Amino acid sequence: MITHVDNVDVLAGVGPKRLDALHELGIFTIEDLIGYFPFRYEDLGERLPSETLDGDKVTFKGIVSTPPVITRFGKKNQTRFGLLIEHENIRVTFFNQPWIAQNIDVGQEVAVYGTYNAAKAALTGMKIINASVDVLDPIYPSSKKITAKTIRHLIELAWADVRGTLGSLVPENMRTKYRLLDRNMMIESMHFPSDMAAAKAARRSAAFEEFFVFQMRLQLLKLADQNFAGEGINYDERAIRNFETSLPFKLTAAQAKVISEVLQDQKRPRHMNRLLQGDVGSGKTVVAAMAMYAVVTAGMQAAIMAPTEILAQQHALSLTQLFDNAGLSLRVELLTSGLKVAARRHLLEDLENGDIDILVGTHALLQPDVAFHHLGLAVIDEQHRFGVNQRAALRENGVNPDILAMTATPIPRTLSITAYGEMDVSIIDQLPNGRKVIKTTRMGHNQLDNAIAFVKNQIDVGAQAYIVTPLIEESESLDVQNATAMYEAMQLEFPQYQVGLLHGRLSNDEKKTLMADFKANRIQILVATTVIEVGVDVPNATVMLILDADRFGLAQLHQLRGRVGRGSRQSYTILVADPKTDYGTARLDAMVETTDGFILAQRDLELRGSGDILGTKQSGVPEFVVGDPIKDLTMMEIAQQEAITLVSQKNWDKQADNQTLVDYLSRTMANYRHFD
Repeated sequence: MITHVDNVDVLAGVGPKRLDALHELGIFTIEDLIGYFPFRYEDLGERLPSETLDGDKVTFKGIVSTPPVITRFGKKNQTRFGLLIEHENIRVTFFNQPWIAQNIDVGQEVAVYGTYNAAKAALTGMKIINASVDVLDPIYPSSKKITAKTIRHLIELAWADVRGTLGSLVPENMRTKYRLLDRNMMIESMHFPSDMAAAKAARRSAAFEEFFVFQMRLQLLKLADQNFAGEGINYDERAIRNFETSLPFKLTAAQAKVISEVLQDQKRPRHMNRLLQGDVGSGKTVVAAMAMYAVVTAGMQAAIMAPTEILAQQHALSLTQLFDNAGLSLRVELLTSGLKVAARRHLLEDLENGDIDILVGTHALLQPDVAFHHLGLAVIDEQHRFGVNQRAALRENGVNPDILAMTATPIPRTLSITAYGEMDVSIIDQLPNGRKVIKTTRMGHNQLDNAIAFVKNQIDVGAQAYIVTPLIEESESLDVQNATAMYEAMQLEFPQYQVGLLHGRLSNDEKKTLMADFKANRIQILVATTVIEVGVDVPNATVMLILDADRFGLAQLHQLRGRVGRGSRQSYTILVADPKTDYGTARLDAMVETTDGFILAQRDLELRGSGDILGTKQSGVPEFVVGDPIKDLTMMEIAQQEAITLVSQKNWDKQADNQTLVDYLSRTMANYRHFD
């Protein structure tokens, strides 16, 4: 007797080649096979021509009214016959299926599935069906090595043996609460639905099960992480309060709330694994600085890891200035791959001896020879650029330090509860005091003169401006503005002002010189490509003019807009574009409607759709077979809360109703330990 845990090669007809094809589709066991659901159904239910729209796929049932005629042209052929449906005669045509003629006779009742042409009262036939059996035809994802028909046959074989034997992964009280099918009925109706209503009910139950199991895995990963021998950090609360009062600015309410969450986590005798989200310019660095200072007051060390050497250098400089201005004598050092051998050896000796308080670096911090005296906190900047394995490597390089990951890339709710679901999340959703909301407008290319006039007005009153283009030089294939041509045009347009040109082909020294001149207002207009997307802070720049804005992604547009509005003056972003698609128009409309990066990020996912973003390579969102975490976000959130509630119950894994779930997780958990 076949069981759901058996390997799929126990089925008749599954030899080495077919087994290899199934493995490529992720099917290894009988359980995998019966969980390989159709992605859509063809509705083979009967309709009348009067009920059918042009182009619909439909089943017509009627009496064959004319004998079938085969017409050949070259290697191709077509078979035609008439079909009388009530009082209407429909012409039916099958292409390259001459055997059809042998199976039908005048006066015979047949059901034909095909595509309807209303104007010609004709049906292009796909197949003759058994209308009493095939009401919904499931369509399965397939490959060149195995057809959908073969997959369906194997599922029928497997289900004949295991039907009715499966326990449910979703506990009974949850199924009752949310009106979900038990697992046997769900699988039955996914593969062999009696009608479309049954198929929809099964898909709803399957989506919830998929989300719930996924969230259970995340919660178990989180529990396992917290069970590491984390240590409570006994920091000096008075010293931290003094550090806060010494800051040259007042913390926003959002910053104060997040700092409180982080400090409370650090004090607890368990491992901290927290993600800090904050939009561009929201003030994440000071949060990290206070968390690192707390560790230092407890006699421990802190580290901050950035994805590039430039960002690491910026962190080292800003942290040193922050602590020096507060009158604190902390030793902050920078470790990068470019450090000379002797200097590196001396730095690592001081680090191991405990003479360095805070170490700033890139991936160089993960090298085996980097040993801390007592690492209490690891801060990871731009979290999305580091995977689970790298986070674990850094954590294991100390006495299991707390982890504080930071990102300036707004993470929508969908992504937050999937790719980052094993982390606690803090959000800085407030701009620093004195900042004004950036006003964003969009214009067509025929209004470019108005946009340039607006830029001139701003510069005339002492402000500065960015003009961003998608390309460096002219391209024959794309009718877009380019940086070189715009630079030359702006020099003619603004002879009384200095215009700079910044792009990726310049050397690092040339870029630094240009940016220094722009920051010092020696350059008033900076024509640039997206080089200025990250890391540029010029408070006097108040205008961001983006040409051919529909060529940029929504996240990229938002990052570019974040380059202005850094000071107390009102700032503006002007999007110049004539989008040729609804998608392009919707992106620009979203930019005008809101400056909230989190709303934009969620909107971006919705606009692109799950088919484009669900791959982990593109977005970090895990792939789901049935559920769509964008469209079904509410269901995902409910599944998350139910998983949190379940694992918080004492001895939840010993309760009888949860044993099928516990068994399933124990069999599959190893595959998901490093899911990103």
